[in-house]
Amino acid sequence: MSEPNGSIESVDDGPDRSRDIGTVVVTGANSGLGFEVTKALAEQGAHVVMACRSIDRGEDAKREIEAEVPEASLTVHELDLADLDSVAAFAEWFESMYDELHVLCNNAGIMAIPRKETTDGFEYQFGVNHLGHFALTAHLLPLLEQTPGTTRVVTQSSVAHRNSEIDFEDLQGEQSYSAWDAYGQSKLANLLFAYELDRRLRAADASVISVACHPGWAATNLQRRGPEQSGSQLRLWMMKLANAVIAQSAERGAEPMLYAATDPGIEGGEYVGPDGFRNMRGSPEIQESSDRSYDVDTAKRLWEVSEDLTGVSFDLPLVEANWQ
Repeated sequence: MSEPNGSIESVDDGPDRSRDIGTVVVTGANSGLGFEVTKALAEQGAHVVMACRSIDRGEDAKREIEAEVPEASLTVHELDLADLDSVAAFAEWFESMYDELHVLCNNAGIMAIPRKETTDGFEYQFGVNHLGHFALTAHLLPLLEQTPGTTRVVTQSSVAHRNSEIDFEDLQGEQSYSAWDAYGQSKLANLLFAYELDRRLRAADASVISVACHPGWAATNLQRRGPEQSGSQLRLWMMKLANAVIAQSAERGAEPMLYAATDPGIEGGEYVGPDGFRNMRGSPEIQESSDRSYDVDTAKRLWEVSEDLTGVSFDLPLVEANWQ
């Protein structure tokens, strides 16, 4: 198990590794954690493809980063994780433009919003946070596999996964819906997917590793969208107060994903998060996630359901043995 060095800044300590990062895709790169990850990677010399639902907001973010990092190498392209056709179109475009992909950062997410459905009829949080990234990873995995060296898939989870479970009997929240339960389920799904992907990659002796991370509590626009969409001024006020009192900055919240994406000592199947109180803030370290997140039978079932729902599949062997 690797030992983290603690901060974004420390990634630059010692020999210069900027040329080793290569080409990176960051979903949700125009705001919050995705913006900070993109800026930090650009500072280290990576070429970052900013996969954004809104091209206009993506271009605005690109200009903001370029103003701070004049040497930044950035490309903005449309990706709507709530639309599987958009996911497939993004992957097709990327493969037509790039011969290599070194890191895929599955970062974008929606948190605790009123129930609605994606273009394909999925509960929105499960559809965007898990299924959209599941499909995107499947489409881009062949390019990750053919890229020289060890490449990575980094998937963003949340401490909200801890008390959650996958409700296979009501996966889309059609019978009963709780915004926070749906969010927790989607974040547990992220971990189950990340770990199962790594098991299958190892079984295939692939050069790709799958790593998971979480930001703790970081102050971003993510917290206000649910209260705004539900029209709850009380919840909005409480989120603003929590951001002011508990949260760390978006820049600090981006550190676990950046560490997972760039540190040469990271191993597949690891989980990176802040080391402070209740893992809400602090410097990145390797952590353990919930017992449910390591349940291989649940991960296998979720994988099969996800392939059925999205219509995509991975050319990877099924792992029967219960090993980590």
